[in-house]
Amino acid sequence: MNGVTRLYTPELLGLAVRLADYPFDDTLEWQGAARSPSCGSTLDLGLTLDPQGRIARIGMRVHACAVGQAAAAIFADAAIGQDRAALLVAGDAIEQWLDGQTALPGWPGIAAIAPAHAFPARHGAMLLPWRAAAQALSNCDSHR
Repeated sequence: MNGVTRLYTPELLGLAVRLADYPFDDTLEWQGAARSPSCGSTLDLGLTLDPQGRIARIGMRVHACAVGQAAAAIFADAAIGQDRAALLVAGDAIEQWLDGQTALPGWPGIAAIAPAHAFPARHGAMLLPWRAAAQALSNCDSHR
């Protein structure tokens, strides 16, 4: 492609449709939301925790471009079983990567959205699930 980064790959678009596996449910105990100031994309997230404080169930309502949708699916696929600390570390690592400070983080599946690194207008959408999860888990902490 003559050095041009291809953003909407078949893999990325395939991930976007996987959100059907994670429907939003108002009954999920801990809720968070995030909005990208650069593009206006939004994500509402609900989750439940197991007795050890790890994510047991997750649901999302995503209004974002295919990149934001794919990021949400990548997040959800690997979030089950993670605790708050792991999610916060991962979110920070992804933000640092997007800022050009570090290499691609080790979150499972994140390489599928790596081409979007070259499109700063998409960075906010890529961070939505980690930001919404951080908000939901901070709400959880305040009720314990």
